[in-house]
Amino acid sequence: MTGPAAEETPVPGLFAAVVGQPSAVAQLRSAARRPVHAYLLVGPAGAGSRHLARAFGAALLCPRGGCGACEVCRRALAGVHPDLVEIERSGAALSVDDARRVVQLAQRRPLEGARQVILVADVHLGRLAAPVLLKTLEEPPGPTVFVLLAETVPTDLATIASRCVRIELVAVPDAVLAGWLESQGVEPSRSLELAAAARGSVERARLLVDDPGVAARLELWRSVPTRLDGSGASAAALAGELLASAEEAVSPLQARNEAELASLASEAESMGERGMSGRKEIEDRHRREERRWRADEIRFGLAVLASAYRDRLMESAGPGGPARTAERMGRLSTAVTAVEEVAVELIRNPNESLMLEALLVRLSAVTG
Repeated sequence: MTGPAAEETPVPGLFAAVVGQPSAVAQLRSAARRPVHAYLLVGPAGAGSRHLARAFGAALLCPRGGCGACEVCRRALAGVHPDLVEIERSGAALSVDDARRVVQLAQRRPLEGARQVILVADVHLGRLAAPVLLKTLEEPPGPTVFVLLAETVPTDLATIASRCVRIELVAVPDAVLAGWLESQGVEPSRSLELAAAARGSVERARLLVDDPGVAARLELWRSVPTRLDGSGASAAALAGELLASAEEAVSPLQARNEAELASLASEAESMGERGMSGRKEIEDRHRREERRWRADEIRFGLAVLASAYRDRLMESAGPGGPARTAERMGRLSTAVTAVEEVAVELIRNPNESLMLEALLVRLSAVTG
């Protein structure tokens, strides 16, 4: 597919919000010159896929090939350009109805320019939606470019992937994240701490900068082994503290989301619109982001807890006799496995309170 966006190479500033993905940026900058009908961006949550997708969309819509400064680019980067349509799942997974909406939108003509870009998030959760999407990808409408976002490519989405140009994203290394944080004015010592807490996620790192409670939450998770006394009451109380800390961690994201809504509403008003189009979809996306952030915070805490037990496991080879040492190492190894199993279980959206309380009771029994 060719068009006005194929004439110039997008300037680097268009991808200024993307951190630690040089290969993906280079591929998309090149692709913007002569785009095909579909791209699949695959990488872990927080790696910057949405920033990449919006920047690529801006390059495809901009009459100058992605100048990064015109109104078209600014609206696309903000996610409010009518020819850059973002489809969010309406429930726990990308549904058949969500896919049908993609198909319907693909049939329409662009509202302002020569083409439209349809961005579909969480395609890895689209097992049931895949057959509907596949037909459109196999017979793509002329003026539409699809940009699909996925954390992984399950086997049942392999055919979808085969119809797209695949762009791989990576978890950003701690050193790169720390360097980026320093460039944003964060102290070097704190940059290293925040980079480790972000676990490869640029989005998480951005928010942790404005989160004064990071160190306290880390220490709370590290203290779990010393606070368990074998009783159900202490396990329940500690689980409550851990959940409260996860709620506290969501506050910076909530503040950012409120600011985004206010900014978009102000922009709509300045353009003479009576209301902000797509407000409900944006609010739904915010709620999903906040739920995911809470789960990520618990997952991060579990990683800290597992690390605390591993440290004890390494230290357990000291005095005490072979039998005692072997017994203790066995119990600590069981604790690490229990924590890691719960981290995996988070993917299934369990009752977090019951899950954590049950884990702490189990840890009390094996490490007390």
